[in-house]
Amino acid sequence: MILRNILLAAALALPATAQTPAPDAPPPAATGAAPIRVDITGGISQPMPIAIPVMPTPAATSTAAGNTDALGAQVSQVISGDLKGSGLFTPLGAGQLRPVAFPQVTAPDYSGWLTTGAQALIQGFVQANGDGTLTVGCYLYDVFAKQELTRQGFVVKPSEWRRAAHKCADMVYTRLTGEGPYFDSQVIYVSETGPKVRRVKRLAIMDQDGANHRFITNGQSLVLTPRFAPNRQSVVFMSFENDRPRVYTYDVGSGRKRLVVDGAGTTFAPRFSPDGRWILVSMIVNGNCDVYKVPAGGGTPIRLTTSPGIDTGGSFSPDGSQITFESDRSGGQQIYVMNADGSGQHRISFGGGRYATPVWSPRGDLIAFTKISGRFNIGTMSPSGQGEKILSNGWQDEGPTWAPNGRVILYFRTGQGSGKADLWSVDLTGVNEHPVPTPLDGSDPAWGPLLP
Repeated sequence: MILRNILLAAALALPATAQTPAPDAPPPAATGAAPIRVDITGGISQPMPIAIPVMPTPAATSTAAGNTDALGAQVSQVISGDLKGSGLFTPLGAGQLRPVAFPQVTAPDYSGWLTTGAQALIQGFVQANGDGTLTVGCYLYDVFAKQELTRQGFVVKPSEWRRAAHKCADMVYTRLTGEGPYFDSQVIYVSETGPKVRRVKRLAIMDQDGANHRFITNGQSLVLTPRFAPNRQSVVFMSFENDRPRVYTYDVGSGRKRLVVDGAGTTFAPRFSPDGRWILVSMIVNGNCDVYKVPAGGGTPIRLTTSPGIDTGGSFSPDGSQITFESDRSGGQQIYVMNADGSGQHRISFGGGRYATPVWSPRGDLIAFTKISGRFNIGTMSPSGQGEKILSNGWQDEGPTWAPNGRVILYFRTGQGSGKADLWSVDLTGVNEHPVPTPLDGSDPAWGPLLP
């Protein structure tokens, strides 16, 4: 079900003592203090302390997802986890949080919260509606300025309460940082299990925080490099079905699978164009590997590169006008950029070592890559090749994929000697690097667009 953003009509029914502003009214005037904001340009040495108390309910009601009392605590926990995971916020511990009565949701006890050291406060409520849905209200307050910064509400099915929590976290994140949202999104990746020489690899989808995990392939065939379509309704990936490495699309709703290039030999490294009309693939023909684009609905592949080297790993720019790819035509793996029709091919990486798996940021300002120089690490550079920056600090980090807001990168890390692979995340400062939970080992992640 698509979430419907509302201006909390339900909040207008709060008791008169709550003094709820009209939905279209501007926030109260500041008391002299400048509104708080998180400066994210140079890395965070001191994340912002933020209070996220349990969300009360106007009436404890049993729902298909549990009692609204319990859901209020769970929603707060998900919001806290999202914001803490961004590296920009430090949620107060349970011992520092104060209980919030329902009438206080729109009338915070600023004096009490000041004593906790919190600079920002998130309050809200969870309410069961007569039609079986839930309303989750979310309010952000500046504790020092004693003012409401923003509010939003969501009407969801009980089973989608986590999405409302992610939406609330996105609201807070965007208001305090000026960056785009990314918490209400999904990740597809390769789930791995078994010994190093006989790994079972299955495609799996989960929320960006690891919740709502499910497998979409059974592991009978080896699968690699899954990528979402822009509409998230289908996935493209490489499979070794019948011991032939070829690219397929998979319809998430129906479970139908289709071969992308019929009758072809080895095809791999697929990725959709931003408008979903094309799929980039690397294809080996007569012993030479080049980048091709194929109509997403099926058709004749169009060859884009013609060098005698190995050209692979294409990724479109957000406007679809250019493609970045890797090639060893100069003697080692390097990053190149070309126009979408294959013209204007030129090299952009000139640092020491090799470069692989380039992928364009959704904002268009950066290209992420795997840097191979003794170790494997994740880095970024501009599309012109300037400003190279290494972000990760593992032994074998590879396969970057961008969050929808272009500020966070997901990748996978393989342990030295063990072969164990895990998903990791890092932001553009390189400061906030941390593992992402998966039930089993994980590799080849791809971050999907924001959910509607």
